Amino acid sequence: MSDEKKYTTVSIPTPLFKKIEERIKGTGFTSVSSYVTYVLREIIAEDEESEEAFSKEDEERVKERLRALGYLD
Repeated sequence: MSDEKKYTTVSIPTPLFKKIEERIKGTGFTSVSSYVTYVLREIIAEDEESEEAFSKEDEERVKERLRALGYLD
């Protein structure tokens, strides 16, 4: 059985749960669990993107270094 089909329980404070319930009213989220899962996936995706991507500044530093070494004109 794949990990996607397995679930676990995470405890959050009741006041936070109630705030999330209010927040998702009228949205496409059918439960607090589905909303929390969505938010956590978004955070993980952002972290993975930021770890992999070079900033423009980083890219320019690498290009300058490669130019200094004679690899770029």
